[in-house]
Amino acid sequence: MLRIAIPNKGSLSETAVQLLAEAGYATRRDSKTLHLIDEANGVEFFYLRPRDIATYVARGALDVGLTGRDLLRDVRLPAAREVEALGFGRSTFRFAAPAGTLSSIEQLDGKRVATSYTGLVEEFLGEQGITVDVVPLNGAVESAPQLGVADAIADVVETGTTLKQAGLEIFGPVMLESEAVLIQGPGSAEGIDKLLRRLRGVLVARRHVMLDYDLPADLVEQASEVAKGMQSPTVSPLQREGWVAVRVMVPKRDANRIMDDLYSLGARALIVTAIDNARL
Repeated sequence: MLRIAIPNKGSLSETAVQLLAEAGYATRRDSKTLHLIDEANGVEFFYLRPRDIATYVARGALDVGLTGRDLLRDVRLPAAREVEALGFGRSTFRFAAPAGTLSSIEQLDGKRVATSYTGLVEEFLGEQGITVDVVPLNGAVESAPQLGVADAIADVVETGTTLKQAGLEIFGPVMLESEAVLIQGPGSAEGIDKLLRRLRGVLVARRHVMLDYDLPADLVEQASEVAKGMQSPTVSPLQREGWVAVRVMVPKRDANRIMDDLYSLGARALIVTAIDNARL
């Protein structure tokens, strides 16, 4: 059986479980369940602390796992590698310090940096030739400079509001753009390719819709330039002489613009429907 690690709690857990459910896999009904066997699909799920998943996968105890890119990079175990970005759980890692004290990462040299991601910070600054005293903390680190245990922090930044409230300001480059990823260990277990196809199918379906419309047949080529589809549009003759029905998959974010352009071209009866799943 393919052995898959899933976050047991936290911001990634619920969305990861939903993604797997949409991909056709069994999911736990009780949040206290830590192990689930999906006989029909030949997989075992292990619900683990998100921070531990990369370690289990890297050491070959589990075949694949869903975790954050930040957590994968933080453990610094090259045997575990990212194989697919999953498009949720996005976050940005930045440096911050008391307002007016630091303006570049070069100024961190020799200073104290508080973080929950010691491996990530040491790797990033090491590549820049900057040596710091990393202060490892679990959880919120915004208070570290005020309490005198650090000169700066490195942490997840969303709006920056929390940092401002703590008297901190962001400086330096982005350390990492993170999101949920599928990671694989050193082996190549049976079922990984199928898992990838299913997950990619769900991700494609989430980003696209199906667009159907009627159009004069002599405008099909022009319409195809507006909405090309994955391969090409499906075109079928209508009972009305000189008209055809067209079906095409389009990006969800562009659907309204594409409908407007097609209507202006001469298309009518434009209908958008959701896609539950796909295989491309």
